[in-house]
Amino acid sequence: MLTEAQKETIKATIPVLEEHGTTVTTHFYNTLFEDHPELLHVFNHVHQKTGMQPRALAHSLYQAAVHIDRLEAIGPFVERVAHKHRSIGVRAEHYPLVGEYLLRAMQEKLNLEKDHPVIEAWGAAYGVIADIFIETEKKMYEAAGWDGFEELEVVTKRQESSEITSFYVKRANGKPLPPFEPGQYISIMAQISGEQYTHIRQYSLSDQPDTGYYRISVKRESGPDGIVSNWLHDSVHVGSTLPASAPAGDFTVKSSHTPAVFIAGGVGITPLISMMKQQKEAEPERPMTLIHAVRDRRTAGLTAETKDWATAPHKRFLVIEHPAHSEDGDAQGRLTAAMLRRFMPEQPADVYLCGPEAFMQTAAGLLSQIGVSDDRIHYEFFGPGTALEPAMLEEY
Repeated sequence: MLTEAQKETIKATIPVLEEHGTTVTTHFYNTLFEDHPELLHVFNHVHQKTGMQPRALAHSLYQAAVHIDRLEAIGPFVERVAHKHRSIGVRAEHYPLVGEYLLRAMQEKLNLEKDHPVIEAWGAAYGVIADIFIETEKKMYEAAGWDGFEELEVVTKRQESSEITSFYVKRANGKPLPPFEPGQYISIMAQISGEQYTHIRQYSLSDQPDTGYYRISVKRESGPDGIVSNWLHDSVHVGSTLPASAPAGDFTVKSSHTPAVFIAGGVGITPLISMMKQQKEAEPERPMTLIHAVRDRRTAGLTAETKDWATAPHKRFLVIEHPAHSEDGDAQGRLTAAMLRRFMPEQPADVYLCGPEAFMQTAAGLLSQIGVSDDRIHYEFFGPGTALEPAMLEEY
């Protein structure tokens, strides 16, 4: 347990973390990987290069400091991160090493001595928080469908659009696949020729449970972020096997008589369509609306499935940024508050949001503008982020 003096010391670092948190976490990752390059088999290299992972960790440290008096408040955050940790193979033995390098980074970048009260207080706090993660992840490992990475065989490969391809997989050992919750994902370990380290990526399961297969629908990305998606598109075929971890994730649809609205940005449709299909079977009378924002018809994926899904009382609206024809879609241009007012039900609804981070920041801001409360917005990031800030309006 933390002493009151330690808690006060940690709270006093909140302004420092706001200003220098990313500097500390960037230094942490740099020194950790320099001394332990084997961890690059686990961590996403692109998120390191772009700064996404250091920013996410800095945000986590800030949240821990803010809530140090009541760490139970970070329960939802712990749950979401623990799912990601379990899916990529983070184990209890990793935590002491991470703590050692994190405290060293704080010490070096904040110009503190080893025995400074700030370092001692954060060392104690890290121990408490690490124990919470370790215990949470232990339960997740015990409940997972299998331990570590298991070979899944591609049984069908289907092009969905000019950018998106679906891969249908079954267990290579012939055993039945364990069930999953709609909205969850699996982690794929890519062993790419010419690459020094393996790459792990999470892909949402894009079909409903109980089909006898898992399906992932992967967008071909450009630049460094596309190394795995391009490998999947170009080098993985029917009969190929993919090492994958068991389904993970807490972005799942909640059973309710309240209307549900699903807002997808591009390939963000993948976890949502799983939710939509399952809900249509489980609660057919529950009114549901899909608002799918896409760049153009050529790149849009799974639109035939969403169109088939949209039978009364369910509705589907396609927002096309760059329409080929004036009649394309139900709305044209980028998503606006006026579009949301037009498409969403009049009564309060639970909103499920998924897509690129900038799209979701914008969509969250628009939902706030039209009066949707934060507690009704449920979301999933494609990346290491864990929190939306609706006030942050960005171009997407």
